[in-house]
Amino acid sequence: MYTVAQLVGGVWGAGGDGGELVVRDPADDSPVSTVPVATADEVGKATQAARNAAAQWAATAPAERAAVLHRAADAVAAATEELAAAVTAEMGKPLADARGGVEAGVGTLRQYAELAPLRGGRTLNGEADALDFLTPQPRGVVAAITPWNDPVAVSCGLLGAALVTGNVVLYKPSERTPATGWLLARALDQALPTGVLSLLTGGPEVGAALAAQDVDVVAHVGSTATGRAIAAAAARTGAKVLLENGGSDPLIVDAGVDPLWAAGQAAMGAFANAGQICVAVERIYVHREVAGDFVAALARHAEALRVGPGRDPGTELGPLVDRRHRDHVHGQVAAAVAAGARALVGGEVPDGPGAFYPATVVTDCRHDMPLVREETFGPVAPVVVVDSFDEALRCAADSPYGLAATVLTASMSHAQRAWRELPVGTVKVNAVFGGAPGGAAHPRRASGQGFGYGPELLDEFTATKAVHIEAPGGGHW
Repeated sequence: MYTVAQLVGGVWGAGGDGGELVVRDPADDSPVSTVPVATADEVGKATQAARNAAAQWAATAPAERAAVLHRAADAVAAATEELAAAVTAEMGKPLADARGGVEAGVGTLRQYAELAPLRGGRTLNGEADALDFLTPQPRGVVAAITPWNDPVAVSCGLLGAALVTGNVVLYKPSERTPATGWLLARALDQALPTGVLSLLTGGPEVGAALAAQDVDVVAHVGSTATGRAIAAAAARTGAKVLLENGGSDPLIVDAGVDPLWAAGQAAMGAFANAGQICVAVERIYVHREVAGDFVAALARHAEALRVGPGRDPGTELGPLVDRRHRDHVHGQVAAAVAAGARALVGGEVPDGPGAFYPATVVTDCRHDMPLVREETFGPVAPVVVVDSFDEALRCAADSPYGLAATVLTASMSHAQRAWRELPVGTVKVNAVFGGAPGGAAHPRRASGQGFGYGPELLDEFTATKAVHIEAPGGGHW
């Protein structure tokens, strides 16, 4: 059992008068974490404490802040096994994948520590006896509200970029992975000056109270509904909002590709982390020419996955984060089947404890089904058969979301059309995952706003100030 404590104004164990949450292992329902719930008053006091600490951290030299972040990365790296075990216990991710998420977070912290001191302003060409320049400054107090599906990697991105640019941070991890957030905050706090990072825990009411505070930035990764509520709150306070919200990412399988290879890509995209990835494959448009072989191979991949608790070696498909989420996933599948689709593999809630759900391939889907149109966030691969690349591209673009998309094609012209025409932040051709380090993109539509990754995230946490200096009295210096 993890006994989580909050960190407020440099004091561990502060607050928590709002009660207590208990997080359960999604593999067997056993209790994992006990978590204090912050009250709205405590959130307000934490915000004021952060405001009091902001000026000194902002005045710290960029190179010194970078050195602090490097030491923080060392501390997180030293806690890798402990963090990975907590992720697996709280949300079910297979242990090797959880470890990879921690390692990715450490890499992100180091990346921002290297990049931040190099990013500055620029001089302007003004009058000869004047000085004009643009300079970046910290925004102040950042509220970071993070998700449960990859809690260390995502949190390290937001926290690292905010801290190294001179902001102080109020960190609220998901109520589904609070012990992971607590362990991460403990590691970071070893290196950071007192008061620069605070940890607040609890459910959605704590996140809502935090978003309503007098902060300068609210950065959120999570559901579209929560993101919209945060944007509404920030409209009242004037805070800047960074959002990476939900998605329903399409995969196009073009005519002429190897259907067996394409099925492997689709299985990876749909079933990795039990489909609980922001850029998971949520809907598949496959050309009729290759559909038969593709679907058969995809079904074989689904059936071959090794299912089990994330802590067991060899597990490829762990449980969903909880039974409530499993009910959502199964509800979408059942509604599609009732509307004429067919669950070729999976599609049934298994007996026994935990929140397990099988890898599921649903055929005979239509583009207008909620299973296709809405975000599922589970190990489900809905397949829509199309008669042309034009039809696939049109359907892929027809979505309220705009996070990412993948196209598997042997045609360079189709690849060019895809990246130009799809209204999403990221387009991947012939690989569902991957990309060079430092990639950054703008999610679109209901999927959010602002850069969430890459060097550009450093700019999101700074404000640019224009400065014009003349000699007094029109004379010379």
